[in-house]
Amino acid sequence: MLNFIYYPVSWIMWVWHWLFDSILPNTPGWSGLAWALSVVFLVASLRAILYKPFVKQIRTTKQMQEINPQMQAIRKKYANDRVKMTEEMQKLQKEHGFNPLLGCLPMFMQIPVFIGLFHVLRSFNRYVPEGGGGFGLPHTGANLGLEVNRHVGNYAFSPEQVQNFLDARLFGVPLSSFITQPMEQWRAFVPSGNLADVDFTRWQIALVVVPLMIIASFATHMNSRASVARQSAAAEENPQTRIMNKLALYVFPLGILVTGAFFPVAILLYWVSNNAWTYGQQHIVFGKIAKEEEEAKLAKEERLRAAAPKPGARPDKTKRQASATLTKSDADDADDSAPADDAAEKAGGKTAAGTGSANSAPAKPQRNKPAPGQKPARPGGARQSGSKRNKKKGRPGGR
Repeated sequence: MLNFIYYPVSWIMWVWHWLFDSILPNTPGWSGLAWALSVVFLVASLRAILYKPFVKQIRTTKQMQEINPQMQAIRKKYANDRVKMTEEMQKLQKEHGFNPLLGCLPMFMQIPVFIGLFHVLRSFNRYVPEGGGGFGLPHTGANLGLEVNRHVGNYAFSPEQVQNFLDARLFGVPLSSFITQPMEQWRAFVPSGNLADVDFTRWQIALVVVPLMIIASFATHMNSRASVARQSAAAEENPQTRIMNKLALYVFPLGILVTGAFFPVAILLYWVSNNAWTYGQQHIVFGKIAKEEEEAKLAKEERLRAAAPKPGARPDKTKRQASATLTKSDADDADDSAPADDAAEKAGGKTAAGTGSANSAPAKPQRNKPAPGQKPARPGGARQSGSKRNKKKGRPGGR
């Protein structure tokens, strides 16, 4: 029924086991390490796929904390009108682009993977003694005998790989063994099927499982503590948030300690790896978001600083008007003096042509720059008058 979960999980694990099995020696101890690494990198593959949804979850959580005061105000205002409260809540979430489902997506996607891995690991050992209940064969629902169990594949894994998994040891114990496992089922972990040939004890299983239980419980607590530490003060005042924080900080880690005795070694290894990855990923993502927020804050302050006047200074309108008047006056001076200069140059040219002297070119008259606000003089008029007097006296030039 859940083959669409079991097969993808087993295929990812198969790829990683094939890689590590081809590198490490083919002995029970090294084979156990290869299987353990395949479980660890199954976690890495899953979390890499869920990285973007995880980042979206963090942003959604922060956004929920920001709009939480407004949501509390809506609850208080429409406490007696559930329909109106729901409408206003949805309106507020739509305005801020908030989607509560995105905050739960990574967690929901990990649940089927955990179930799939648990089933695949348990399916390596499908032997159940007569009258001892049944775990069930994945395809037929039947229990298997000792011989058949070693010669039937497990989803993506071949019968040879099933035998390799059953014979593999991690710290001296099988990866699918657990503390409360019936001793009769240990017969599946030895090729002969005799309990006398079993090379481990329940205490050895406990020495491996108990530290993994403690580490997994502690890692769960630290992940929850890191999330709670980044909550806003307004969010912590919410009674529902306080209850969820206590569950995440204490109840969930305690639950791992209580139920750890029923989990196989490989499942606890998966739990430790998943929590370790989550802890590191949280710090990276939270650090990245904090850096983005700081850069956005500095950019906003820089824009405001550039738009504001300098401290103690006021815009000088008089100075701007005087500068505009001076610029206009200079432009008028240049326009008025240009025709006069052209007339003087033409007169000087005619004089030089009449005398035939090379040194008789007239000098260009110097203009004094008028003071601000003063109307410039028109020197062209004086030259024009002098030229007219010369013409009356019959002289070609004003020598």
